[in-house]
Amino acid sequence: MTELKKFKMNRIKEVLEQKGIKQIWLAEQLGKSYNMVHSYAQNKRQPRLETLMDIANILDVDVKELIISNKEK
Repeated sequence: MTELKKFKMNRIKEVLEQKGIKQIWLAEQLGKSYNMVHSYAQNKRQPRLETLMDIANILDVDVKELIISNKEK
């Protein structure tokens, strides 16, 4: 397992839950399969930057809200 696979890299699942939005709805809005969006939300796959920007726009959040920082606050 690579080092990147050990870490959560995105907060898509958390933001969806905060907004009360289902992954299936996001998949429809993105034009992607539910399985693909689910894999993003579970941090099994990471979306391309363009897709992450699309997700941020659909969810009406700053793209930074979807990314977990690599720096301690």
